[in-house]
Amino acid sequence: MGYVAAGFKHELLTFGVMAVLGVVAGSMVWSVLSRRFRIEWFASGKDFISHILGAVLMGFGGVLALGCTIGQGITGVSTLALGSFIALFAIIAGSAITMKIQYFLMMREG
Repeated sequence: MGYVAAGFKHELLTFGVMAVLGVVAGSMVWSVLSRRFRIEWFASGKDFISHILGAVLMGFGGVLALGCTIGQGITGVSTLALGSFIALFAIIAGSAITMKIQYFLMMREG
């Protein structure tokens, strides 16, 4: 977004920006060439809101933890940092609990 807001200045074309554009462009080209292009959406409005809420929470968590899950799980643990071990445990536990809750809710609906 910064690249677009700055008027498409080539100085802002970093590796990250080009990687994102490359993934999107490559995926589009392949889907058209293989004739498998399709537009997908969420199962419901509630599913969409759940994904948005999860994305917001991930963003806040990354900022509060001073890094992302990959940084904590791979880079931090490889340096044997105690804080990264705690963060990785919390990430795994939070994921497991979330999966159990989602499974419970899914079984209750059906």
